[in-house]
Amino acid sequence: MNNHIKVVLAEDEPSLGQIVQESLETRDFDVFLAQNGEEAYKLYKEQNPDVLVLDVMMPKKDGFTLAKEIREEDKHIPIIFLTAKSQTKDVLDGFQHGGNDYLKKPFSMEELIVRIHALLDRVKLRKDNENMSIGEYTFNYTKQSLHYLDETVLLTHRESELLFHLYEMKNEILDRTFILKKLWGDDDFFNARSMDVFISKLRKKLSKDENVQIINVRGFGYKLTI
Repeated sequence: MNNHIKVVLAEDEPSLGQIVQESLETRDFDVFLAQNGEEAYKLYKEQNPDVLVLDVMMPKKDGFTLAKEIREEDKHIPIIFLTAKSQTKDVLDGFQHGGNDYLKKPFSMEELIVRIHALLDRVKLRKDNENMSIGEYTFNYTKQSLHYLDETVLLTHRESELLFHLYEMKNEILDRTFILKKLWGDDDFFNARSMDVFISKLRKKLSKDENVQIINVRGFGYKLTI
């Protein structure tokens, strides 16, 4: 029985795509390589992969557009973007288009593999933790939504991941450096600004229950109090 992780890799630089494909295959991944967004979408439909690794800048269809289209069909498949872009806006755009992670070029194969396994582990966590009570809210991790009375608010993928980790550490401090490295891959300035934006959005979406707070513990991190 083949238990290999299936990866659709979209990379328009032939030499880099081949190197990444061969490196992953030597580590028991099954890799399906595309050189543009349209080919990648076709492989996604044909192969039912476990994870997508998408270059942002591709001909015919860029990685952000492709991810947005795939998210309309599958809200849970892990998506990692590969790009040379590293500005805060570019990172935020990637997450808003449905990305789960963002790897800057050049990158090491070891780092890519760690990111893939981390995302697949979180998929398993989502399946094992369908609904969580956060005060008067019900957080559905699988559907990436918050329910309050008769109202449902949808979360982005990154909001859902961040809220899950806050929930795991509820009433305790979630270390800022830890969560930045775990979800963003690096605790640099741009990623820290990105996380602050997501924290602000979560506070707004949880604001109808006054007993639920996300507290900034200066110099340490954040605490979800219920």
